[in-house]
Amino acid sequence: MRFVETTIPKVLIIEPKRLEDARGSFMEIYKADQYALAGIPHSFVQDNLAWSHRGVLRGLHLQNPNSQGKLVMVLRGRVLDVAVDVRVGSPTFGQHVSVEFDDQTPRQFWVPAGFAHGFLVLSETADVLYKCDAPYSPAEEITVRWEVPTPAINWGIDNPILSQRHAVAPRLDQISNLPTYRP
Repeated sequence: MRFVETTIPKVLIIEPKRLEDARGSFMEIYKADQYALAGIPHSFVQDNLAWSHRGVLRGLHLQNPNSQGKLVMVLRGRVLDVAVDVRVGSPTFGQHVSVEFDDQTPRQFWVPAGFAHGFLVLSETADVLYKCDAPYSPAEEITVRWEVPTPAINWGIDNPILSQRHAVAPRLDQISNLPTYRP
């Protein structure tokens, strides 16, 4: 596996090695010791699978105080995946990393705790798997408006399909219960 740093420290792209032969292919998609060496020493407690249509934007969301780190992988289709640093006091507060992922190029995205996460489906449908290092807690969930200047994300779409809660989400500057940066 190859661990690739992004423009925001601790947000990583992971490239599993794919072995191919006449039968098909094989990949190790998680190996605890290698992830720990790369700075992801977490135990995962929940796996989520999202199936969505083209134009669906899931996110931006996080939870606080029991933040979740997420290891994201596209099993089928193509998505634009985004992580936004929303940790108050962080030197990269409000900045984001966005990456296109698909089922043809095996890659994963590590979204650390304290980051808002979301993805837009670019293919007809997409299956997105993400492993979480903390359980989902609806009472702690925070949604962040997707289309405002901060974070200035180029989603490439004007009218995505949103859930009701994401359609009415507040802007980042209107949220008071964001996580705090801890170096």
